[in-house]
Amino acid sequence: MDIEELRTFVEVADAGGVTSAARRLGVSKSIVSRRLARLEQDLGIQLLARTTRGAALTEAGAIFRDHAARVCAEIDIARETILPAGALRGRLRIAAPLSFGPTHFAPVLAALAQRHPQLQVQASYTDRFVDLIAEGFDCAIRVGHLTDSSLLARRVGSTTAKYVASPDYIRKHGAPKTPEEFVTHEVVMQGTETWMAMDSDKVISMKPQGRFKADNAVALVAAALAGIGLAGVPEELISGHLASGALIPVMPDYPPPDLGIYVIRPPGQNPARKIRVLTDMLIECYGHFSLVAASER
Repeated sequence: MDIEELRTFVEVADAGGVTSAARRLGVSKSIVSRRLARLEQDLGIQLLARTTRGAALTEAGAIFRDHAARVCAEIDIARETILPAGALRGRLRIAAPLSFGPTHFAPVLAALAQRHPQLQVQASYTDRFVDLIAEGFDCAIRVGHLTDSSLLARRVGSTTAKYVASPDYIRKHGAPKTPEEFVTHEVVMQGTETWMAMDSDKVISMKPQGRFKADNAVALVAAALAGIGLAGVPEELISGHLASGALIPVMPDYPPPDLGIYVIRPPGQNPARKIRVLTDMLIECYGHFSLVAASER
């Protein structure tokens, strides 16, 4: 019985199908199918029932899945233990934001792969909140304000944001000076989210309205430049537009709170060493942005 066969079975069981598991593992569907067939042949029992929608665990498969997952986890720990000091191997699947990931976090991931030649680094860039457990990610890098969840978070730094508008929008609609005025304006937004503003050390919640919505901050910047509405976006995405005057800060006395940069992982007693190493590298890169970065869980 091969460890890769066990690992493949766990991935198929968790992903609900061969296609999704193959994508997670970074191999072809035919390789996944062959590994499953060999495992079931070795055990002499059917673990998965193939359907038109994917693959469902049999009763035996459901029992075997938990044992197989524990074996894979123990093997990973054992491999880390016998590696040379500091070396990493195996696979690390990371979800990162599309708005920041390719420009800000990709260099850190490249450095991680360079330092650890035996480590497979697989990054997926998207601004949607991926389901780490269902989609098989080891961790995620997220920028913003966290909501309550069962996931564990480590703050590695922070960045600033601004409320802005184009000169054309301000010329037509004026510039809000208070949160009460702000919510009467058109905004460009990611959803029906609550926006926040700081009044000294007090946080004010706002519920603005807008007809332009996008799940990507770069798209919101483009909409703000076109004069569609006010935007609240990370300052690093608009520094050039602020310098040129294409975007103008609004409501400067009530700025948005700083945005945290977090490493998020599924619940568990201790993070894998590869996640700890990535976290430390991000703190090294971004921790100086936030005085509390290294002290939070």
